[in-house]
Amino acid sequence: MHASNFQLQDYLQRIEFPHSVRADLASLRAVMRHQLFSIPFENTEVQAGKVPSLVPDDIVQKLVVQRRGGYCYEVNGLFAMVLHALGVPYYFVAARPMFYPVRRPRTHMAVVATLDSEPWLFDLGFGSHGIRAPMSLQRLDEPVDQDDDAFMLSRTEESEFLLRAKVDDHWHNQYSFSATPVEWVDFSPMNWLNATHPDAVFVQKLLVIRHHEAGRTVLLGNVLKNVVHGATTQRTVGNHEVATLLRDTFGLEGLHTASGH
Repeated sequence: MHASNFQLQDYLQRIEFPHSVRADLASLRAVMRHQLFSIPFENTEVQAGKVPSLVPDDIVQKLVVQRRGGYCYEVNGLFAMVLHALGVPYYFVAARPMFYPVRRPRTHMAVVATLDSEPWLFDLGFGSHGIRAPMSLQRLDEPVDQDDDAFMLSRTEESEFLLRAKVDDHWHNQYSFSATPVEWVDFSPMNWLNATHPDAVFVQKLLVIRHHEAGRTVLLGNVLKNVVHGATTQRTVGNHEVATLLRDTFGLEGLHTASGH
């Protein structure tokens, strides 16, 4: 994944990463964490009736220069540019979200990178129950604690990988994927579907998520949810509050959405 306007130092400044970055697991785990805490998962363009651009240069302009956020293709695409800049082997995978009441197509995108001959799942764009650190594809059926969350990778009956998250003391399926590499261009129809189909959650409601050390803050429609050390509080916000929340809580400037104009 390459963009002509991507500069590693500009990216590191954007995510407030205070160290030099290396092509090893510890460094990339820290970079992933900083990006999660600095660049929100958000669908404001979709809510404005637009289809987000998957042109790599446009992603850099939006997320790094304009200091916006994005959804899975954008935030994971940006992280793939970091891997490319560091010379880390990686590929994209197409995942099937499994929290819908009906079977869904493979509309989610994640990244698998190889470090010390071991494949690791990186995903910075799955939302509320997304992983907060890379997970090894070789360590299956082992619960992995990440801050106050817990995740597990297993195999399905079809021999695909299955990501589960522990929610309210129960394991819930999040998505499944095969280890077959998917080209960047193959995500274009998925992007269009997520941005235009009336059943897609991104079309139905505003969704903005920002992770932080203690948990995450989520704005879904007019409901603001705060998760702090596993404890959740929420409240309903008025339309007049949305623009202020986007600016002050999520760090997004000058946005006008269907929920908050």
